[in-house]
Amino acid sequence: MPDLPPKPDLLLRNAAMVITMNAARRELPGGWVLLRGGAIEAVGSAAEPCPPAAESIDLAGHILLPGLVNTHHHMFQTLTRVVAQDATLFDWLTALYPIWARMRPEDLRLAATTAMAELMLSGCTTAADHLYLFPNGRRLEDTIEAAGALGLRFHATRGAMSLGRSRGGLPPDVLVEDEAAILRDMERVLDRLHDPAPLSMLRIGLAPCSPFSVTRELMRDAAALGRARGVMLHTHLAEDASDVAFSRARFNCTPAEYAEEVGWLGPDVWHAHCVKLDADGIGRFARSGTGVAHCPCSNMRLASGIAPVTAMRRAGVTVGLGLDGTASNDGGHLLGEARQAMLLARIGAGPGALGARDVLEMATLGGARVLGRADIGALVPGLAADLVAFDLHGLDHAGAEADPVAALVFCTPARVALSIIAGRVVVRDGVLTGLDARAHAARHRAAALRMAEG
Repeated sequence: MPDLPPKPDLLLRNAAMVITMNAARRELPGGWVLLRGGAIEAVGSAAEPCPPAAESIDLAGHILLPGLVNTHHHMFQTLTRVVAQDATLFDWLTALYPIWARMRPEDLRLAATTAMAELMLSGCTTAADHLYLFPNGRRLEDTIEAAGALGLRFHATRGAMSLGRSRGGLPPDVLVEDEAAILRDMERVLDRLHDPAPLSMLRIGLAPCSPFSVTRELMRDAAALGRARGVMLHTHLAEDASDVAFSRARFNCTPAEYAEEVGWLGPDVWHAHCVKLDADGIGRFARSGTGVAHCPCSNMRLASGIAPVTAMRRAGVTVGLGLDGTASNDGGHLLGEARQAMLLARIGAGPGALGARDVLEMATLGGARVLGRADIGALVPGLAADLVAFDLHGLDHAGAEADPVAALVFCTPARVALSIIAGRVVVRDGVLTGLDARAHAARHRAAALRMAEG
């Protein structure tokens, strides 16, 4: 990316409430935040005088909070929404593999841009993407270029599938890669793209797809490579009953036992879904510091079940939110995902299972910790200047004055009014600053139709 001009000081003031997510979880009525050079300079309450700044934005009637963090996505799937509508996980994947095999590099860039735009309009400022299909010359760079163009803080993971149907895996052989080639490309993208510096806009992780699509050997080799290079590791685990049955039949153990056996537990690892993680697995995750990306909408869409998030959190497991693929979620609203997480947890576990502030913490600080980042997720001096503001003036929030913070989650999920990433405004007055959304959507629809028609 070309060098950008220095960011002017920016003061966000007079917010109805500033949700800091700091160690004391302070909430500041009438509060303000000063941004300088891509980082947070200072945070204050209404009782403290606002400092001078080159630019100031009045946020009367708005809730200001840290940017939301999406810990699991398959952005290429925006091209295949509402396909296989009544299928469970394995049947859904089997129906979609042939369509995904037709995707070109330009399709991937379109799909990723759509996914990122949706995320940013929902309040997301950092997103992790799990790309595990590389037919027709597609590269990890295709998604990274989209993130750079929009200004999204991005965790791109180099996924892979190597266990085809002929060897007992789920995916067709045409979509799997040679394992030596996978490892070479993992090294290539780490060498070329990964930025481990504080406030980094781009980090790379390694992400073999799942126990039913990669071999034991690739899991071990990818873990060894990731630890040698100091990067995060990501995969799917215990997503539904079929996933668990596959692990028991092929590896003679539970998914959590398998993960531990191949070196996939630890503070540098996060697993998506974990719907069927049992008590023993929860204990292994808690003791090892392994993170979880909770994807409630996708889990419901595929009838996978209800992840034991309350039990995980009680045990000390770090949990963030993930949207999962836009073909198994069909939407891209991260604040809506937080609302769904709160409501779903109450089925069976009671009305106190998860509160609005619990899921807002999962969507910000929890997601940051899952991704191994100490520089995002809270409004604290020195952390990244990633902030979002939601306008509570509208009909959707009328009558929710008793608790405007809870209103963000309990009421209809709102589009973000203001989004700032690394100190730069990327959404203003509910409009993306770097994309002609209507023109882009027309190109996206054309690509989706071409892929669907074969």
